[in-house]
Formats: sequence, structure tokens, C-alpha cells
Amino acid sequence: MPGYLYLTDRRSNMIISGGANIYPQEIENHLASHPKVEDVAVIGVPNEDFDEEVKAVVIPLDRNSAGPALSQELIDYCREGIAHFKCPRSIDFVDELPRTPTGKLVNRKLRDQYWADHEGKLV
Repeated sequence: MPGYLYLTDRRSNMIISGGANIYPQEIENHLASHPKVEDVAVIGVPNEDFDEEVKAVVIPLDRNSAGPALSQELIDYCREGIAHFKCPRSIDFVDELPRTPTGKLVNRKLRDQYWADHEGKLV
């Protein structure tokens, strides 16, 4: 409906980049639909110019495909489907994401890895 704003994620997960509020859920949903992605999390990481930048942490379906070529393919895929300012500026590949026993992603543990040596906000 026009005139209404619907938040689809928790405020603590929001990424503030260059004054824009970015909710990771939209990006995660888009990347999760890529055929080479098994699982994904999107977080904000430190950026000196923009406060934060969007980073995707991905478990690739084929672990051997992880690398610069797949990273660029996923960034291009995002640029085709969502606004460019929401697209990840970088992608890291991992074997697992921190989850609770019920399967809920623990964003805090993931973010802490990137913010540990940086002075700034830790939401």
C-alpha cells in the first residue's frame, strides 16, 4: 500500500551505509535464490567512508567453486535484482554459519568477527 513503510527485519540487523538504511533480509532472500548458494547471511561491516558496508557471508553449494569468480557472479546477480546500493561490496565464503540449535542465524556472532578490531558501533 502506498504511504506505508513495512520493516522486514530487526532494527539491530539494519545496516547504515552512507546514510541509507539497508535491511539484510531482502539481500539474503535474493542471494538464497541463486542456484550456487546453499546458505547466506548479510551483515554490515566497518567502512571508513560510509560507516558500514554490505557484506555477504555465503556457504556455496559446491565448496570448490568458492573464489573470486563466484564472488563476482553473486554480486552481479544482486545488481540485476535489487538496488545497487543494497548489493554486497564483498563476499566471504565459509563452511558454516553460526546458528542456534533451532536453526536461527546468530547475526551477532558473525558481526563480532568483523567489528572486533574496529572502534565504532557494535549493535
